[in-house]
Amino acid sequence: MLDAPSLEDRWDADWSDAAARVEDQVRSLGLRSVRVSFADQHGLLHGKVLDAAQIPHALRNGVSFPGSLLTKDTGRHYAFKLWEPDGGPTLASVMGARDMLMVPDPTTFRVLPWLEGTGWLLSDLYSVEGAPIELSTRRICGEAHRKLTDRGLRLRAGLEIEFHLYSVDEASGEHQRIHEGWDLLAESYSDQIEPLLEPIQRHLTELGLPPRTIETEQGPSQVELTFPPADGIELADQAVLIRAAVKQVARRHGLHATFMSRPGRDDTFPSGWHIHQSIVSVDDGRNQFAPTVPGETLSKMATHYLGGLLDHAPESCLLTTPTITGYKRYQPYKVAPDRIVWSRQHRGAMLRVIDEPPGAATRIENRAGDPAANPYLYLTSQILSGLDGIDSRIEAPPPTEMPYEAEAGPLLPRTLGEAIEAFDRSGFYRNTLGDEIVDYLVTLRRSEWTRFQAAVTDWEQREYYDTF
Repeated sequence: MLDAPSLEDRWDADWSDAAARVEDQVRSLGLRSVRVSFADQHGLLHGKVLDAAQIPHALRNGVSFPGSLLTKDTGRHYAFKLWEPDGGPTLASVMGARDMLMVPDPTTFRVLPWLEGTGWLLSDLYSVEGAPIELSTRRICGEAHRKLTDRGLRLRAGLEIEFHLYSVDEASGEHQRIHEGWDLLAESYSDQIEPLLEPIQRHLTELGLPPRTIETEQGPSQVELTFPPADGIELADQAVLIRAAVKQVARRHGLHATFMSRPGRDDTFPSGWHIHQSIVSVDDGRNQFAPTVPGETLSKMATHYLGGLLDHAPESCLLTTPTITGYKRYQPYKVAPDRIVWSRQHRGAMLRVIDEPPGAATRIENRAGDPAANPYLYLTSQILSGLDGIDSRIEAPPPTEMPYEAEAGPLLPRTLGEAIEAFDRSGFYRNTLGDEIVDYLVTLRRSEWTRFQAAVTDWEQREYYDTF
């Protein structure tokens, strides 16, 4: 990977101007506090609330936090030997829960619309000596995208993300559906749940992240939000903020929003996260995926990018689908992919090419993603795989209109365990991300997979407890 700038090198004239604008906004708006946050290895936000007067110092020098936060799996269990010298080189910088620094990125500043007098800043991670933290997923994504910008290109991507929204009974604490039954895009259900979704829509819009559409989805209590396209790491930043905002606003209105792919109800329809992507020119914004020859579906660059996404799909699943329940979505005939194939319009394919009409909107939609994926790692997998397709001139197989048939293509990994092994064995990711990052992510996910395999599930309890 490319070398990220040190804390001192980062503070150039543009950065100084952006920081000054944040300080001016904090003063002019009379903010009393600012949340300084970073997205952890799972894409979840951690941070501190600072008195507004501390922001100039924080922008220049960062805010300390214990590095142990980077060593936990999703169950908040330590996945590494944090307290012993043999924890390994991957965690040398956090041994004994040493301090790290959150250094706010002033270009991410926003004002929280649901909490008066409060701002919000996303951060990059540095050591106390000012060196970038190798394990920071925002850094990983930024450096992957820099491989594009160094060529005069950038990723242009659009976000479609699904989630389930439940009302919370104040007395029992039980979660209840916000509507019974289901019917895709049914206006009757949209009208029924509009009062519950209005605060989410309003606050996202005030946050500067207006949903382009709000849709009732395939199952009860399931909602999809779509957003205008954004460039590179900006999209990942938006996804992190959107998920956090949806959950926080919902909680303040007696609701629970979950981006878990398949909540534990028998009639729940699994949720996905689709990324629409194309490569555009930095100079003029021209879509490099648009065909240059009449009658073609994609440009030559786009067909090789597509080939790279397909070629590296098995090992990329750990980054696009990092949860155990995400693999329970890969089922045939469920409007979700189960095989590594592409189609021009079929929503059952892993990759759907949208080229009607051809031109500026030509793009590739990856439908394999888990709504709980770390946005920075999801985006990284697309950039690196697509770039390898371009550089290696990887040819994609023909498209299919029968994506669930056995002969259509190989299966996606069936479990998180299979995805871990594919990622661990991946020479491609060990070359592009480096052994340190690959071993780190593998160790985190193996911690969860091992705990899952050792647990007795509700299904096992129901199946065997009374029978034997």
